[in-house]
Parts: sequence; structure tokens; C-alpha cells
Amino acid sequence: MNLKRRRLLSMAGMLPALTLADTGSRYAAPNTRLVLSDFSGPEPVVAKNAQWRGFSDRVMGGISTGQLDQDTTGGKSCLRLSGDVTTDSGGGFIQMALYLGDGRAGFDASAYAGIELLVYGNDEDYNLHLRTADTYWYEQSYRATFSAPSRWQRVRVPWSEFAPNRIDAPLDTASINRIGILGWMRKFRADVSLAELALYA
Repeated sequence: MNLKRRRLLSMAGMLPALTLADTGSRYAAPNTRLVLSDFSGPEPVVAKNAQWRGFSDRVMGGISTGQLDQDTTGGKSCLRLSGDVTTDSGGGFIQMALYLGDGRAGFDASAYAGIELLVYGNDEDYNLHLRTADTYWYEQSYRATFSAPSRWQRVRVPWSEFAPNRIDAPLDTASINRIGILGWMRKFRADVSLAELALYA
């Protein structure tokens, strides 16, 4: 698979998902660390039954522009989200999201303490959004913010940092359906690369 500049997100919203075979070779032992997606090796790895999708606020009438590519940043193969975020026309985001599991059952991450990202950014803050079996409409999610410096860095976000948005149910880590990384709700140039996404104990 050619990792350089494979375009996954257009200017017009959602594109087909990226689904890759489950090799199993890079997964850590249970209760230590579980790699859900790894783009840093010779071939990308995405957990079985999971898929990456990219979309922007244009799916709801916004005018932010973005693209999602398999690329090379800072010498490392990665998934790269870039574009111009604006809150004009009622929008305000671009997003790359890892969909987990099948249907509403969700993925059981309850044995872990949080999410670990290997990211390279542009010295901006980005959002991390979780959706679970308890979220039924697009504004419902659990949200945290992280900083992405202009170098490769591992960032850990514990479950306790995720705040509910427009939902009363507490975060159920036993039923996670989607993990999203977003350029979020302000006017700025977003550029964030992800080499690895994992759960840590």
C-alpha cells in the first residue's frame, strides 16, 4: 500500500472508510497496552472490525475545508488531518474518526485507563471525542482537549478527563463506538498527524 498522500477526505464532507486487515502482530498483552491503529510500520494496522473515516462540518452545512491523508510527517508514516477550520455558517470542525465494533454494542475498553496518541501537530490544541452506546445524536459525546506540538510526542488522556456534552449518562468505557480527533470550533489552520492510537492501563 502506498502510504504517501493517499487522499481520504475531500472538501465536501465524508468519503468511504479506510478498513485494513487485522494482523495482530503489534497488539500488546491484555491489561498493559492495546494498539488500535498503527501507521508507523511498513504496513498500516487497524484493529479488526474498525475503520477510519474523515469528514468535516460540511455534512451539516458548514464551510470548513479539510483532507485526511496517509502521509509521512517528521520522518514517520502516519494519518494526517489538515485543513482550515471556521465557525462561519454554523460549522466549526474537521475530524478523523476511528469507528470501533459493530452496531451499538461498542468496544469494551474498561480494562484500560485511557487513550494514548502518538501525534505530531502545529502547536495547536485539538479535541478528542468519544461516542458510546449511550450517544444517540451528533451533539452527544464525551470530550477532552490535548496539545499537539510540532514534534512527535506521546499524549495520554485518562478517561477522567472526558467531559460529557449534552448527555447525562456517565462515560461507559465498556461500550465505545468511536474515537475522534478534531480541529474544533475556532478559526485556525489545523494540521495534526497520528502515527499510533492505543489504550493504556
